[in-house]
Amino acid sequence: MKRCVWKKNSSKRALALTVLMLVARAALYAQDGVAGIESAATQVNGYFGVGTKLMYALGAVLGLIGAVKVYTKWNSGEPDTSKVAASWFGSCIFLVVVTTIIKSFFGV
Repeated sequence: MKRCVWKKNSSKRALALTVLMLVARAALYAQDGVAGIESAATQVNGYFGVGTKLMYALGAVLGLIGAVKVYTKWNSGEPDTSKVAASWFGSCIFLVVVTTIIKSFFGV
């Protein structure tokens, strides 16, 4: 008895047909690459304004938490209060400077 060639290679043919359909579908949905990149750049630039406001708000909350931490250490008379205060102040300045640089760099 002879085996049917179609049944033997049916899985290979189905796979090839599926790949061909996917490639054809991708070609149908293809668009201009430059327009897509410009659209993505516009959307990302729109997020920087919100991101910088979020960073300022986060810095304010962390600044208040750090101020309370320094105040409690100072009132309890711990010897490393100046080190904690300096690191807290430095981190607040760093956050403000980085946010301002990002804001000016991206023209938000």
